[in-house]
Amino acid sequence: MSTAPAPEPREPKAALIFDDPLDQQSSDDTDRGWGERPGGTGDSAADLKRFLDEKPPHHI
Repeated sequence: MSTAPAPEPREPKAALIFDDPLDQQSSDDTDRGWGERPGGTGDSAADLKRFLDEKPPHHI
């Protein structure tokens, strides 16, 4: 008589979370990164490059 192999342990099922998602702060819910300029040297060439980089394609 042969015996069946022992079953492998299963991973636990994901728990359902019924918290309010609006209570948690998301990564875009902060002021970090808004309006910050990289470098901040006040260089007019850097300002022109930033303007050209951020200009929408229909403003060419």
